[in-house]
Amino acid sequence: EPRVLESGGGSVQAGASLRLSCTASGLTLLDSDVGWYRTASGKECELVSQITKDGVTFYTDSVKGRFAISREKAMDTLRLEMNDLRPEDTGVYYCAKSWWATRCGSWGQGTRVTVSA
Repeated sequence: EPRVLESGGGSVQAGASLRLSCTASGLTLLDSDVGWYRTASGKECELVSQITKDGVTFYTDSVKGRFAISREKAMDTLRLEMNDLRPEDTGVYYCAKSWWATRCGSWGQGTRVTVSA
């Protein structure tokens, strides 16, 4: 069964950094556009950052300049470097292919990020 595995989350104080990683089983993760999504209390699944198959990146405004998405093609791994974390970054982060109809919670369990003030 195709699955993704997100890791690297944790509980940190504002200003700290975390690096999220995503690997896959039963599918090739990086053969199409992929992204990091998150859910937070009372909010819908939202796109945080995306990288296309050609390497073009996108960031939602709130994380620009603080987060960096990258790929390790040899390991078929997607990463998200998160710096200067803020309480509003708190949520469960999921990786997903951009074309998947459901991107938060259907393919992996996500990794929780909690940022305290």
